[in-house]
Order: sequence, then structure tokens, then C-alpha cells
Amino acid sequence: MPTTPDMTTASDPGLLDSLQHQVAVFARRAEQTRLGGVGQVRNSMDRAAYLLLNRLDKEGPMGVKALAASMGIDSSTVTRQVAPLVDTGLVKRTSHPEDGRAVVLQLSPRGQARLDEVRSSRRELMAELTQDWAPEERESFCTLLTRFNSALSARQTSHAAPGGEVPATPES
Repeated sequence: MPTTPDMTTASDPGLLDSLQHQVAVFARRAEQTRLGGVGQVRNSMDRAAYLLLNRLDKEGPMGVKALAASMGIDSSTVTRQVAPLVDTGLVKRTSHPEDGRAVVLQLSPRGQARLDEVRSSRRELMAELTQDWAPEERESFCTLLTRFNSALSARQTSHAAPGGEVPATPES
């Protein structure tokens, strides 16, 4: 009975070359479209802003250090990325309820509305791109992409800088 080679091992450089190429193409196309959505205005949100707003929505108000830790990036990167979100009214800076000297970041109503709009637009795009996929294929792709992202995250964490600080990346 013929067997098929295990295509998931490092012993198949052709498959791994194809994988790395497809990941590079995906990253370029995702950045070009910002994985936006169907309408040009609706999908204009950069990756850093989307990920920060999404994290604040999912986890609620938090300080810069907590936000940085939850995203695996350093505090100075969060501070730099949050500044334009505060300036445009998408994020509010408030005083910590127990320690008035500390600052808490929170999604503003305007930020929530904008995030909802972008999510809706991106859902439309995902539906359009996968319209001829079976539901099982969508689920498998999502599962594998999640697994791939988790492996990248674990690798990043294991390569943390001395002192436990995770090197800043624009990806988190």
C-alpha cells in the first residue's frame, strides 16, 4: 500500500518554501488592504489601532503597562500607538479609580462605534473571500491560522529580551 510522505516535517524543504512564500504573500496583501473591508472609508484602520481597540474592547479599561503586557509589546510602543487614538477620540484617558495618579485607557463610545464598523466591514470581506468555501473549510482555516499565530506568539515570548521585557513588534 503506497504511503504519502509526512508533509509537515522539516524534511520537505519544498513544502516549507511554499509555506514561507505564501505567508509572505499573505502578509503583503493583508498590509496592502489592511484586511479592511468592502468600502474604502470603512476599512481605513491600521493594524496597531485595530489591535489596541480590540484588546480594550475585549478586556476593558486598563493601564498602559497592563495593555502592553497583554499584547506582548513594550509600554513605550503602546504609549506611542495610543496617542493618536486619544487625539482622535477613539480612546479615553481617565484617572485610575483607586490611584488618581495612574492613567487608565478605555475605549470611548466613538472608538466602540468605529471598531464595530471596521469589524463589520472585515466580516463582509472574510465572507466574500471565502464564499465558495464549505463551512468546515472556513473552520479548519481559522483553526490552523490560530494555531500558526499561537506558535508565532510562543516563539516571540521565548525570545524575550533580558529582564523579561518582550521586544516590541507591530504585530501584537
